[in-house]
Amino acid sequence: MAHTRISAKYPPHIDPTKAPIAFGDRALPKLKRELANPELLVRQRALMALCDLLHDPELAYSAVEVGCLENLKLLLKDEDATVRRKTTEIFYILVTHSIGRFAFLENDVIIPLSELLNDPEDICRKNLHMVLEMFSQIPAGATAIVYAGLIPDLIMKLRTELDEIQELILKTLHFCLLVDTKHALHAEGISVLKTKLKHSSALIRSLAAQALIDISVPLEGKNKVCEEKVIPILVELLSDPESEVRASAAGALMFATITTQGKYEALKANVIPSLLLLVNDPVNKVRLNVMKAIATVSETPEGRKILLDHVELLQGKLKDPSEAVRRAVKITIDVITWKP
Repeated sequence: MAHTRISAKYPPHIDPTKAPIAFGDRALPKLKRELANPELLVRQRALMALCDLLHDPELAYSAVEVGCLENLKLLLKDEDATVRRKTTEIFYILVTHSIGRFAFLENDVIIPLSELLNDPEDICRKNLHMVLEMFSQIPAGATAIVYAGLIPDLIMKLRTELDEIQELILKTLHFCLLVDTKHALHAEGISVLKTKLKHSSALIRSLAAQALIDISVPLEGKNKVCEEKVIPILVELLSDPESEVRASAAGALMFATITTQGKYEALKANVIPSLLLLVNDPVNKVRLNVMKAIATVSETPEGRKILLDHVELLQGKLKDPSEAVRRAVKITIDVITWKP
């Protein structure tokens, strides 16, 4: 005879780590209430469920409309590491949607997020920096990060953070430096970036050199690059095995050598032979930046005298497959062969 047996287990299609989802329009308001529930397990389950829902742009819009952001901002201060982790993960999902980025601006999300810069959990900090990097890719986002005063903190974190987080910080700084450089300059940004040029990670070396390009746009940045003795390190990086590092180093030299001081610092570091070795580099970006750097260095009498012996080598690049490189070569030859 068959007997009924009652099981305490959930059916296999039910995940006990996620809150049950209400039907239709009631789903997000219910989850919003559960995010503020004093019981830890309820908050955790609500976050797990919300994390899955917000991949849908329409639901992300609805979540913003019902006011989930205010509750999520409060959860950034939660004592539970899992709650903070899932909250930062949700913010990252939101910032991948255009509605989420606009909501960040309207709801002043950056300051509450920045309070996790010193979070003891690595994953929380990584999620935070993923959010900042994605947000900085839009001009309004980069501007918000700058005006929130986070640039000095990001510079400081480059000294201590894990390598994968440093990569995110450097990417964020790239976009923020396009908005404003003075905060980074006053926070010893060039000194910190100089140390990253010698990092074991090729990506970090490349990103640091790119950040030096950005920070060298104003005259103050160019002068500090010379004062901090960064140019000899950039010259060394011209022989780096990674093409992105070579390209960024050449680009940074191109900006640094716009000033007279920069030109002579580069000549002192014997930059010309290193640049000439890269004239036939297989990567277009490297050749282009190298040609521009050669042009700026050749504006000095000493540089022009050396390069006059290599005009034939440069003329061979007038047939370069890249049109941008061909234009740069022509300008460089004109500068070298110019006579008063």
